[in-house]
Amino acid sequence: MEDPRDDAPLFASATGTGADWSSAAKDCLNNLTLVPGANFGVLYVTDHLADQLGSVATLLRGVTGVRDWVGTVGLGVLGAGVEIFDRPAVSVLIGRLAAGATRLLGPLTDAMAPLDAATPWLRDHAPLLMLMHGDPRHARLPGLLTDVAGRTGSFIVGGLTASRGEQAVLCGHDINPGLSGIMFDAEVPVATGLSQGCTPIGPVRTVTRSDAHVVMEIDGLPALSVLKADIGPDLAGDLRRIGGLIMAGLPVRGDDRGDRLVRDLTAIDLERGWLAIGETIANGLAIQFCRRDAQAAEVDLDRMLEGLKRRLPTGQAPRAGIYVTCVARGARLFGREGAEIELIHRHLGDFPLTGFAAGGEISNARLYGYTGVLTLFL
Repeated sequence: MEDPRDDAPLFASATGTGADWSSAAKDCLNNLTLVPGANFGVLYVTDHLADQLGSVATLLRGVTGVRDWVGTVGLGVLGAGVEIFDRPAVSVLIGRLAAGATRLLGPLTDAMAPLDAATPWLRDHAPLLMLMHGDPRHARLPGLLTDVAGRTGSFIVGGLTASRGEQAVLCGHDINPGLSGIMFDAEVPVATGLSQGCTPIGPVRTVTRSDAHVVMEIDGLPALSVLKADIGPDLAGDLRRIGGLIMAGLPVRGDDRGDRLVRDLTAIDLERGWLAIGETIANGLAIQFCRRDAQAAEVDLDRMLEGLKRRLPTGQAPRAGIYVTCVARGARLFGREGAEIELIHRHLGDFPLTGFAAGGEISNARLYGYTGVLTLFL
């Protein structure tokens, strides 16, 4: 896709579907405008093609000439104007940036050797942004994100694999577990935004007794009694209804925008009044119960998109974008397919776009849930 701005990076995106990996990839290639000199690519496939992610990348590499690819698997994939779930599908973004402006990183597991090997590039390019993908089975993933951000000073975005089959993360020619992705030189103009999908329903409280994932007391009271007070008598009278509706929000310390990490309630001990949460909890941690809310989520997405729009040159669309959304958003939250993509284009215009429905979203090196993370090349 040509850009009228002088010396502009060039980008193109496309999606494709088919009966198998080969036909889906070829359909995607038929829809893709090749970018001369493109030097990086982002690839997402639905989990129907999880075991063939490497094969898709090999075909794309051969046809496009793009050597460096990163990507992973989602329960759905997104593209410019389209959202595809429950069938074999491929979504790609290719781009041409200045020579040396990108570098692959990974796989990172418990060892940080790939980051050590990147030290000269990091010193010369001081990346402000990294796009990273991770295997959700890796126990040290949150710590790896924190370590990488701390050592590089980069803002890390991306998402976790979501698959009913193989958990595959692509970096270059390799499919590996752990964490991997691509780093962008500080001179590459980018902007990112985070949109929450849950709204608080009670005050910020304090965990006063806990053990690992189990919250026993909040504000000195049995955790379940506090939950019931915050959700109200209607839901408290039938706790079977709160699954997938009520979450635990963990406010981000030092953030003045109300940012929070949303975690599932994984179990309730009715006899002892304890709650199990999908996160390790410590005494003294702030906690706030939240509710999935389509209307509030749409309002917050509008807010995020308008904030990004103000960072664009007047009257111009982004050069390209990557959107990572939670598997629990999309039609499950908004009641219709394509709602998020529709809003993105309504606010920001038409531009090359790829993305996927993730098992966890990454923004500022933190793991989120029920959120949408949009990264733009300006």
